[in-house]
Amino acid sequence: MPNEIIELTKDFMKNPIKILVKKEELTLEGIKQYYIGLSTEEEKYLTLKDLYGQINVAQSIIYCSYRRKVEWLKDSLTQEDFAVSYIHGEMSQDIRDSVMSQFREGHSRILITTDLLARGIDVPQVSLVINYDLPSDKESYIHRIGRSGRYGKKGNAINFVLSKDSLYIKELEKFYNTSIQEMPANITELII
Repeated sequence: MPNEIIELTKDFMKNPIKILVKKEELTLEGIKQYYIGLSTEEEKYLTLKDLYGQINVAQSIIYCSYRRKVEWLKDSLTQEDFAVSYIHGEMSQDIRDSVMSQFREGHSRILITTDLLARGIDVPQVSLVINYDLPSDKESYIHRIGRSGRYGKKGNAINFVLSKDSLYIKELEKFYNTSIQEMPANITELII
C-alpha cells in the first residue's frame, strides 16, 4: 500500500494486524510510452479512430475512468464497425469471465475497460494499451500499461492527455523515473 494509505489507517484502526507480502515486481522495461496532447474529449475519440485506422495490432486494451464512458466508447466504436468488447465492475462475475474468455480467444481485438482490469489480466497477444483517460492514481499507471509488456515481450502505451493533464504526465515520469515521449508522426513504424 502507498505510505499515505498506511498513515490514514492509523487514524481509523486500533491495533491493526499487518500482513506483509512481497511487493509485486513490475517494470516499464520494454514498454514504449507515448502521449498525444489533445484539447477536447471529442478529439480523443477522433484520434482513437485515426489511430486504429493506421496501426495493426493483434489485441489492445483501452482504459477509461468511468463505466459510462466505457459503454459510450464501446457503442461508438461498434457503430464504426470496430470489433470491440468491454468490461467493468458493474457486470456480474459470470459475464466478466465470459468477456475475458472471448477476448483471450481473439473474438475481438479491442477491450475497453475501467481500472477493474489494471491488475491481473494476462493476455499475451496484448501489445498496446491506450489510456483514453489517465488513471486517477499514479500506482495504477504501471498496472495498466504493464498489460502490454507481459512475459518479457515488447509493448506500447499511448496516453491521451488533455491540457489539464499535462502536468500529471510529468509527475508520472518523475514517479517512475521514465520518459513518456510525444507521439511521433511515424507511429505505424513504431507500433507493431
